[in-house]
Amino acid sequence: MSQEISGISLEDALLNLDELAASCNVSREWVIEHVQCGVLLENADSDPTLWVFGSQSLIRARRILALEKDFDSNPELAGLVADLLEEIEYLRKSSSTKV
Repeated sequence: MSQEISGISLEDALLNLDELAASCNVSREWVIEHVQCGVLLENADSDPTLWVFGSQSLIRARRILALEKDFDSNPELAGLVADLLEEIEYLRKSSSTKV
């Protein structure tokens, strides 16, 4: 007996507010707070039902959540640290392709 498994590539994933919250195991309010303080979704519409999050937003949300839990930080500080970590990853990738 074979079992069919279906899934989507994270690169192709587009999530709404509820899907992102469920994927990160956080409340809708957590996501809304982080979008409103500017650490999750840039240039977000004022209507949360119109928000669409890509795979990078999912990764970033999980990173910010971990930083907040590990260091008991506020959203702005966790967002800044996430920015720095993303910049380091970018620089490492770009320097490894030049070799």
